[in-house]
Amino acid sequence: MEFKEKQAIYLQIGEHISETILRKQWEEGEKIPSVREMAMSIEVNPNTVMRTYSYLQDRGIIFNKRGIGYFVADDAYEKTQELKKRNFINRELPHFFKTMDLLKITFDDLKALYITNREIV
Repeated sequence: MEFKEKQAIYLQIGEHISETILRKQWEEGEKIPSVREMAMSIEVNPNTVMRTYSYLQDRGIIFNKRGIGYFVADDAYEKTQELKKRNFINRELPHFFKTMDLLKITFDDLKALYITNREIV
């Protein structure tokens, strides 16, 4: 996993896990890799993964069964989708709108790009 400098590593790991859940690669109720397994697979300190798991657990996306491990929560898909939507609206959209304004891209331009799936020439 390659990390970006502008965002905390534990949040980037959380994004990766969230995307895995949204792609339904991990189903609700499914056991996820242990802290140590995840840390080894993405080559980070286990404390960083523990921070990620705590972050996701606080948001109800995963839960811990003591002595057994971490699991995907029953409503993880909906909670993950809502979390990512809120983050997109609060963090990425303002920059996106600013860039649109600077480049004089209109919503009609975006709609046309979305419909035709091609770049502005």
